[in-house]
Amino acid sequence: MAKAASSSSSPQPQPFTEGIVEVFTGNGRGKTSAALGVVLRALGQGLRVYIVRFMKGGYAYGENNILAQLPNVTVASFGRLGFVTPGNVEEKDREQARQGLGAAREAMLSGKYDLVVLDEVNVASAWNLIPVDDVVDLVRERPRGVELILTGRHADARLIELAELVTDMVEIKHPYHRGVAARRGIDY
Repeated sequence: MAKAASSSSSPQPQPFTEGIVEVFTGNGRGKTSAALGVVLRALGQGLRVYIVRFMKGGYAYGENNILAQLPNVTVASFGRLGFVTPGNVEEKDREQARQGLGAAREAMLSGKYDLVVLDEVNVASAWNLIPVDDVVDLVRERPRGVELILTGRHADARLIELAELVTDMVEIKHPYHRGVAARRGIDY
């Protein structure tokens, strides 16, 4: 029988000194989930995390409940409650995205965080809520001691080029195509 890991047997965390840029993109499910997995590992090692959520304002994602209970993590959401598509982008969506990018930049440069996640930033830039050049500039400004994760479909080639780790989530099969709606606790 497998034994559960004990916190008393865990080694002392080593200081975090050098981050990289990671991009999780593609049409498959799991980009935000992958980023949240890294967040969980980082928190387990005592790292300080800032998550900026683009285009996800106020929606009741399950991770919000647990992240609010954990130390060393800050979550900031920007965007309207409803879905944004390329055909219905409004100025308020662009303003929210600009605020989100500003919050990400401030957190990244503050010296207060080891990991900064820009959730759905790739979509926000692909749909012209924010200029991709501004995202590229943010990535180039990243201090050496900060890990940066960018998620979302449609990652720009320049962001892929700048990143040290890129994962393309490829959809092979999805229950949505059989009419299965998003499931509470699994998909949100």
